[in-house]
Formats: sequence, structure tokens, C-alpha cells
Amino acid sequence: MKTTLALSLLALFVALPTVARAHKPSDSYLTLHAEERALHGVWDVALRDLDADMRIDDDGDGALTWAEVRAHEAQVRTTLIDALHLTRDDAACPLILGDLALIEHSDGRYVRFPWRAECARDAGAFHIEYLLFFARDPQHRAVVHVMQGDVERTDVWTAAQHTLTFVARESETGGAVAMIRQGIEHILSGLDHVLFLLALLLPSVLRSRDEPSSIGRQLRAVLVDVLKVVTAFTVAHSLTLALSALGLVSMSAAVIEPAIAASVLIAALDNLWPVFGDDRWSIGFALGLLHGFGFSSALSDLGLSGAALLRGLFSFNLGVELGQLAIVLAFVPVAFLLRKGWLYRFGFLRGGSLAIAALSLLWFVERVRGG
Repeated sequence: MKTTLALSLLALFVALPTVARAHKPSDSYLTLHAEERALHGVWDVALRDLDADMRIDDDGDGALTWAEVRAHEAQVRTTLIDALHLTRDDAACPLILGDLALIEHSDGRYVRFPWRAECARDAGAFHIEYLLFFARDPQHRAVVHVMQGDVERTDVWTAAQHTLTFVARESETGGAVAMIRQGIEHILSGLDHVLFLLALLLPSVLRSRDEPSSIGRQLRAVLVDVLKVVTAFTVAHSLTLALSALGLVSMSAAVIEPAIAASVLIAALDNLWPVFGDDRWSIGFALGLLHGFGFSSALSDLGLSGAALLRGLFSFNLGVELGQLAIVLAFVPVAFLLRKGWLYRFGFLRGGSLAIAALSLLWFVERVRGG
């Protein structure tokens, strides 16, 4: 047992550099209004990403000032203009950036540029290609909010898919698919959400391990327990995601991110020193409320409203549930097959829970400090 725990902790600390900042992805936000002969909008790019790309922090103190940003403004403008290519019917639409401003998003400070692109042609399809930061950071993405008259859609551009072509009016289907994809990616890439769910599920397959019943009855007992936990988590995070996205309830990221880390710690510690017993679904519900606020941060910066917000909320939450279902389907069959061995009880359940607890404690301290 000691060897298993030691190996688990060793694997954890080897992985720390890549996972400790799971909630600070590299994102930019682009709004795009289509007119008869022009495109215009605003473009928000994270200061931390610009600093990583061109070293804006001249004095190296970790605090980016307005003076430092202004000193590099010309370089920033050139970088952005070179990264966004707009054409209509194969004719270039030159990009013009307006006055620089600094704004706050839920994950930090961003530069904001209003922009406009006048097209030489007044007919044909618009084509946009986005290349910012992909050469340095393949995980970078752009969240794009497209408005054409009364039609709105949201898309997500990545290194694998970073172009958009559209004519006069776009179907809403493309935006819904993009939001579903973003919901899936958000939960699968949000290690704290994944580990919270796994911490809740780890004891589920032990529900009937020692019962002299048939395999079918044992599996049924396991699935009932899993269903309780997953349903409680789903209902809870869907509730707060909706309330937060609709602006009915709000909570600062400075509070919610440490609280989410604490929720993972509590779930993991309960596996080592059980307090809630068979009522682990109650942990899933109570602490799942916090995770809904975490999910809402992915929607809060999009500027959606009205019907577009409702469509985006539904599609994004559907993506989260599909991602969650994928985790459950991957975990439960394997765990059920291994449930009777010492490897599962001591390696996966105890060693895994200890590793999750250690990592979540690190997250908690880091987020309280504002890391």
C-alpha cells in the first residue's frame, strides 16, 4: 500500500506543471457584425498571452501596467493585423484597429480593440482566417460571436479549425454545434471538474463487492449508485449554470475558483475518511452547485442575450453533459471489472483519492493567492 501511494504521489508531482493552471486557458474573444459591404466588431486578447508572445512586462515584476502596454502598442497592433485575414469573394478586406483599451474578463485583464474591415466587393461570401498564437500555443482558441441582422451565433476557432465562411445569413445550427463542442471541451479540459466527478464515482463500484449476489445484481446496484451521484451533480451544476448565465445569481471568480478546488478536496477526503456514507449523492449536489458557476465562466464573456443566450446556454450545457457521460462510460466498466482486487481498493480508491486531495489542496492555495 505504501508503495502504491508513493507512486501515485510521484506521478502527481511530475504532472503538476501541466495541470496546475487548468482554469487559465489561452482565449481571445471576437465579436463580428456583418454589414452590406463591411465587417466590424471588437477584439479582446488576454494580456498574459501577449506578454508570453512578446514580453510586454519590461521590468519583469509580473504586473503589466498601462504604460508597458502602450509602449508595445505598435507591436500588438501589427501582431493582431497579421493574424486576422478577411476577404470577400477572394478580394481583401483590410483590417483597421481602433483605439486601444484595457478591460476585465472573468479570468483577468485583456486589451480591447474595436475593428472594422471595408470590403471592395459588395457581393459574395465573407471568408475569415484566424492565426493568432497558434504557432506558439496550439491550445489557444478564439470565441467568436457573429451577428448578422437578427441572427446570432457563436463559434470556437482552434488550431485545427480556424476559418469561417458565410454569406448573407447563417443557419443557427453551426453556432449550436460549436457551443456543444465547447461544452464538451470545457469539462474534459477542466481537470478539477473531472477529478471531482471521479472522486465521487470511485467508491460506487464497491457498493456490492462482497455481496454473494449475481453479477447482474451487483452491476445493477453499482449503476443505481452511479446514477444517483451523476444525477445530483448534473442537476446542481445545471441549476447554477443557468442562474449565473441569465444574470440572476453571480459569484466572483476569486471566490468560486478556490471553492471549486475545496470541493474536490472534500470529495477526495471523504473516500479516505468517510463522513457522508451512502449519501455521497448529497456531496455531488451540494458541491456541484459550485461547479455550475465555474461552467458559467465559459459563457459570461460572450455577450449573448435574448434567444441567442438561451440557445447558447442549452447547447453548452448539453455539451457538458455529453462530456460527463463520456467520462462515466469510460470509467465505470473498467472500475467494475477491477473492483475486487487490491489494486482497485488501495491503488485506485485510496492512492487515487490521496493524489486528488493533494492536487486540489495545491489548487486551493494557488487560487487563494491569485496564482
